[in-house]
Amino acid sequence: MKPLKAKVSITLDNDIIERIKELSENEDRSFSQYINLVLKEHINKIENNTKEFWK
Repeated sequence: MKPLKAKVSITLDNDIIERIKELSENEDRSFSQYINLVLKEHINKIENNTKEFWK
C-alpha cells in the first residue's frame, strides 16, 4: 500500500520554481516528486549532522 500523502500549498520564488522544473525534468520526475526528494535529503542531512554532533 502506498503511503498517505497530504496536499499543501506553498509560495516559492519564481527562480526556484523554474530551476526545480528543470531539475525534475532531467531526472524524469514530477515537480512534486522532486520537491519531496529534496526535502527528504535535506532532513536526513540535518538529522545526521545532529547525530554526529552529539557523539
